[in-house]
Amino acid sequence: MDYKYKKVRIAGCSGAGKTYLAKYLSETYNIKYFDLDDIFWDNSSSYGSKNSREYRNLLLNNILENNCWIIEGIYYNKWVKKTFEDADIIYVIHAPAYICIYRIIKRFIKRKLGIEKGKKESFISLISLLYWVFRYNTHEFPKLLLVLDEYSEKVIHLQYKNLLNQISI
Repeated sequence: MDYKYKKVRIAGCSGAGKTYLAKYLSETYNIKYFDLDDIFWDNSSSYGSKNSREYRNLLLNNILENNCWIIEGIYYNKWVKKTFEDADIIYVIHAPAYICIYRIIKRFIKRKLGIEKGKKESFISLISLLYWVFRYNTHEFPKLLLVLDEYSEKVIHLQYKNLLNQISI
């Protein structure tokens, strides 16, 4: 089965469902997906270490050279601008802060208990992320919308509930 979009960018708050949607599209249409956190952060060292700007750009440019990709992440600043430019479609997931906070805490607990694989956040990094999420809709989301304004013809806004029923197939 082919997906009509070969290059998909997914944006939204932490805990909104970006990875869920990316994994679904990836598995259904056999398109590799990439999490921008895996590019931005150096997961080989201690939690919270960033990759160098040069290395991060190299990793991202290697992905963008492919004919098909799904890229998901919270980032909307200059270093990911080309992901929006090159995308055939941009999904923006809207979710209230309380939903994102609930999902992030649930994910944190599952990772600490070894039920789910993932990054090894500390309690302090969890608190920092929750604070960022709490401010997302009032501080970060308006900035994302400004960036996406020039790509409005390919932006699809999705609500966190029933994500899969809202996507264009």
